[in-house]
Amino acid sequence: MSSRRPSAAAEPAATDRGALRLSRSISATWWYVVLAVVSFQLFVVLLVVDILVRAGAGTGAVAVVGLTGLLWWLATMPALREYRRRPADAPLLVRRHLLVPLLVSVAYGVVAGLETWTWVLAVLPLMQSLMLLNWPPGVRLRLVLLVTGLLVALAVIDLNTTLAGSREDAWYQLTFLGASLPAITVSSLWWWDVLVTLDRARASEARLAATQERLRLATDVHDLQGHHLQVVALQLELAERLMPRDPAAGMEQLRAARASVDDARQGTRDLATRFRSVPLRDELANAVDLLRAAGTRVESVVDPDASLAPAQALGPVIRETTTNVLRHGGGRWARLSLTRSGGSWRYEIANDVAGAAGPVTAGGGAGLEGLARRAEEAGGDLVSRREGETFTVVVTVPDRPDAVAEEGKVG
Repeated sequence: MSSRRPSAAAEPAATDRGALRLSRSISATWWYVVLAVVSFQLFVVLLVVDILVRAGAGTGAVAVVGLTGLLWWLATMPALREYRRRPADAPLLVRRHLLVPLLVSVAYGVVAGLETWTWVLAVLPLMQSLMLLNWPPGVRLRLVLLVTGLLVALAVIDLNTTLAGSREDAWYQLTFLGASLPAITVSSLWWWDVLVTLDRARASEARLAATQERLRLATDVHDLQGHHLQVVALQLELAERLMPRDPAAGMEQLRAARASVDDARQGTRDLATRFRSVPLRDELANAVDLLRAAGTRVESVVDPDASLAPAQALGPVIRETTTNVLRHGGGRWARLSLTRSGGSWRYEIANDVAGAAGPVTAGGGAGLEGLARRAEEAGGDLVSRREGETFTVVVTVPDRPDAVAEEGKVG
């Protein structure tokens, strides 16, 4: 079976997908950033139209300014989308689909500047669109300072020439907002960049922790298997030497070698069990995330001492019942809870049933029967019930299922 190394062309695509997945965890913040940027731009467009209407401009002129302003506002969306999807090390690159928004901003600046006879409105649309490009941090800071200084200077010129005799407060609001809009936009994008950097650092830390865990597992397997294999090799070599002269002693060494193999096998099994076990709090968090990713509204209640619950007994139950909800549930809502009562732990999951005529045992009887046997082996029990359109599974296990299992063996 041949293995192929990913091509160089596929690696950037993988990087892009990784950057996108990284941003989804903080997508709410991104939409706040977008809302702030587009709201300020839309306010500028509406303020210009309002000023022209108050000044008695013609209907055609107002319509042209308003239409080009809305086009400029809509042209912001591709640039913002491109800004969010960029990889961490993306260079400054004006792609073809970003040339159109830049041309639209130039057109709006020309139209608004000619209709209002103000330099600020003539320059502002293009300067604002340039702020949305993926500039390097140092370059962006210098650029926004330069642009803000330019707009402030143009605003002063407008206020002392074209707007010198105007008493409309809207003009002063427009010039102030126009001069400060690029700085407001850059500060919003800077906040987003900070959150993305922190999120990437968190993801890198998680990958590093996983790598260290794999190294630790590899070290433990090497130490365990290396020791036992060396002992087995010595015992087999000794048995080979003893067999011609003392068969009984040789057979004793073979039995010892077999015992060493059994010890190695049990040690490997224990090691695998230890690394497979996931804290129940993480199991429940994963279940909630999985259900929400499928569009299900989820409520969860987790006991503060959930880390003390028997993960080996309840972990598979949580995974299996979550899978049942995804496969056979109605997909609208689900409730999960893990609570402690006396000397036992109680895990409950409830969800809506897919269709009024669905089976009573969502997920099929075989799956629930297997979970019931697992709960019984741990000294607990499983109860499932259907009430109207709600299906509920309750699993109760003792604090120490291992002790219960040992008592059962002794009895």
